[in-house]
Amino acid sequence: MTETVHYDREGQIAVLTVDNPPVNALGHAVRRDLVAAIDRFEADDAEIAVLVGSVKLFLGGADVSEFGKPPRDPWLPEVVSRIERASKPVVAAIHGAALGGGMEVALGCHYRVALEGAKLGFPEVKLGILPGAGGTQRTPRLTGTDAALELVTTGAPVDATRAKVAGLVDRMVEGDDPRIAGLAYAGELLEQGAPARPVCDMPAPEAPARDWETWDDELKRAYPGEVAQQKAARAVRAACEMSFADGLAEERRLFRELMETRQREALVHAFFLERQVSKLPELKGMEPRSVDAVGIVGGGTMGTGIATAVLLSGLPATLVEQSVEAAEAARLAVEKNLDGAVRRGKLSEEVRARIDLTTTTDYEALSEADVVIEAVFESMDVKRQVFDMLDRVMKDGAILATNTSYLDVNKIAAVTRRPADVIGLHFFSPAHVMKLLEVVVADETDPEVVATAFALAKKLNKIAVRSGVCDGFIGNRLLSHYRAAATEMVLQGASPYRIDAALEGFGFAMGPFRVADLAGLDIGHATRARKGPRRGEVNPDWDDRLNEMGRLGRKTGRGYYIYDEESPKGRLDPEVTEIVEGVRSDRGVRAREFGDSEIVERYLTAMVNEAARVVGEGIAKRPLDVDAVLLFGYGFPRWRGGPMMYADHVGLATIRERVERYARDNPDFWQIAPLLADLADNEKQFKDLN
Repeated sequence: MTETVHYDREGQIAVLTVDNPPVNALGHAVRRDLVAAIDRFEADDAEIAVLVGSVKLFLGGADVSEFGKPPRDPWLPEVVSRIERASKPVVAAIHGAALGGGMEVALGCHYRVALEGAKLGFPEVKLGILPGAGGTQRTPRLTGTDAALELVTTGAPVDATRAKVAGLVDRMVEGDDPRIAGLAYAGELLEQGAPARPVCDMPAPEAPARDWETWDDELKRAYPGEVAQQKAARAVRAACEMSFADGLAEERRLFRELMETRQREALVHAFFLERQVSKLPELKGMEPRSVDAVGIVGGGTMGTGIATAVLLSGLPATLVEQSVEAAEAARLAVEKNLDGAVRRGKLSEEVRARIDLTTTTDYEALSEADVVIEAVFESMDVKRQVFDMLDRVMKDGAILATNTSYLDVNKIAAVTRRPADVIGLHFFSPAHVMKLLEVVVADETDPEVVATAFALAKKLNKIAVRSGVCDGFIGNRLLSHYRAAATEMVLQGASPYRIDAALEGFGFAMGPFRVADLAGLDIGHATRARKGPRRGEVNPDWDDRLNEMGRLGRKTGRGYYIYDEESPKGRLDPEVTEIVEGVRSDRGVRAREFGDSEIVERYLTAMVNEAARVVGEGIAKRPLDVDAVLLFGYGFPRWRGGPMMYADHVGLATIRERVERYARDNPDFWQIAPLLADLADNEKQFKDLN
């Protein structure tokens, strides 16, 4: 049996070292060995113990391999209680991170010392649950109720300095060796004759300075539709109003309730998506090419955002523009982005001083780049000209990538003598902020190039999703389809404002018409002009009229909404309603009412049906890839898991029935995807294909 907790002595101090690489996850073996180590300490003549981690952090949370499985004794609450019941003092020496279950183990110890830079907190609400091993009961006894509520309802960690101020740890020290820090603190406690100090014996905390009703209202506003945050707050309230034992029981009851929710299932699904999307059979055993320098062509919003992302990753970047003036403007835009990263705490002043963007008008400057990303105007002719030039100047083995949102990567690759080295890297704006990156694999793209693209995405802190070549790839293809469903509803009588409100009520960050204003109505107008209407798709005349009026969205102060000092986030515009009603009248449409539930169902049914087509055609390899794209790039509510998980919950037979019903009015647009029909016929789910 492998020992995951090592026991040794330094004089009168016992040292318990957790050794479960890579992150000291609290799996069954660690839990078992922690209890055995505490039992040994109790039987030993050591006077104090130090609990420390051997890897890059103190203790991780739950072992993900145990997710969804029945708990095995000793379960975590028992482990924490066993440490707390020790008759001699136990010190937690925290480095790296103590999050979730790791933080709860630290709270079971009698004293806590944290190294500078350590992160402490409870991320459980981000998985749709709450701390279930006493975190909601012990934390407020140390920090006070308001600070505890902030920790357990946001899921955001605090650094060691803030943890010391809050009372979560007793001491914060400099250094990089937690064993040394733990031994030093334990030695001081020994000299002082410090006793064991169980947190459970501390007085119950007082009610929050902001009353419970205010907290509840604020949580509902901050996390609309989500339930974990409010239940976590309810567990903290139990610490104030019940005995410790009863509070633990209430925490456990609320924890079990959350374990049975679909939100918990969806959030765990989203958590694993970030890891699963990069696990492709075609990449198994494939070594990526080395990337030590990156080039960017184009200094607009996308180009400068990509350059910023590259620089933030630590890679050098060279950006090519057509003129000296444009190159200088791009350099200033990147500097502004980097300065913003410093203000947000994403970049230190010291590192900021060392990085700078190289700008030029000479393509020859890209001759030694390992990857060049083209981010010029969305025109096939322009992009082919750029790739022809890149093909001439770039070294053998370099990767030529296009940031196109819609265009055929095969046609772009065909202009070069090395189509195997061409790939699509579709970033989302702002490129240095948005997590999603669609890796668009053309017909002749070498698997080694795909592996390199995924490795580069990881370096850039992006979530990469593989897509095949089609108009719009995964994300924009779906967007055009479900936006068309929204347009159809507007023509039939739904207000664009009612549609936005209904979908935001479902959990979307923004409804489709707010999104259109943010992107710019001229962008949508240009895209429709290039593509033309799909079969059965309503041509939104009102979009064209707004565009002709110069109402292009946020950038002009008016689009679907009015944006000004009075309403910086936008307010409804009666003139838009008049324009839409005029279009209906011109077409002889008698408007009807749409309820919120019908709006949501039609919108999501269009999304799911087209997503099934995308998976069926092999554009997306798996349903989970679609979920990842919509979650990380298109504002789909994370706590609903993505459109494919939503469809599985609703039932594919129900989705099919909706398509058939809607098709009575518009059979050209509402056509059942073959994959959806097949799965529904065989009573299967999308997740069966993951």
